[in-house]
Amino acid sequence: MSARQELAVLGLCLGAALRAESLDEKTRQAMQASVSKQAQAVAAMQVSIARQRAALAAHAPPAAPPAAPDGFFTLAWPARNAACDPLPEAELAPLITQAAAKEGVDAQLVRAVAEQESGFRPCAVSDKGALGLMQLMPATAEQLGVKDPFDPQESLVSGTHLLKQLLDRFGGDAALALGAYNAGLERVAQSGRVPDIPETTHYVQQILSKLPLP
Repeated sequence: MSARQELAVLGLCLGAALRAESLDEKTRQAMQASVSKQAQAVAAMQVSIARQRAALAAHAPPAAPPAAPDGFFTLAWPARNAACDPLPEAELAPLITQAAAKEGVDAQLVRAVAEQESGFRPCAVSDKGALGLMQLMPATAEQLGVKDPFDPQESLVSGTHLLKQLLDRFGGDAALALGAYNAGLERVAQSGRVPDIPETTHYVQQILSKLPLP
């Protein structure tokens, strides 16, 4: 029963008692005093409850931040805008040249892969979770020691290193290396050819069409 309900009941009881002709004046006064004390007790209880609620609200712990989605990486990168602009040519060109020279890979091939993968957008994230300019998958990026896949230089160097490994694995065959870059090493290694996957065949054809004929 709430405090208001208790007071209402007490008031009804008092009214009924005061109207009873059989009760003398002393009895009525005693009952009146009892009801008054109970009303005061109820009011004090209400004040106490209000104070406790205020104290709890003041000392409540802050709301926990939303849990981060599970991911392969442990670093907390700043939020990236997937619709960011392509890296300016003045910044892009020297990074491609450096990465290609470091790994001994044709710079035009590196450029064509980066363009096909991300359109030169360093913040790009694919539906499958590939990240950065060279669209490295999280597991691959960790194997390559990548600290920030959205860093253009690190992405180009790491992606070019992976491309070099694949070229060496398939005897310099660019088509097979590109097929493995897109669809995975095992698929190409098992079949010995570019996987018959529309996305992969289109990917390989698009990149090779941008390279000069031998």
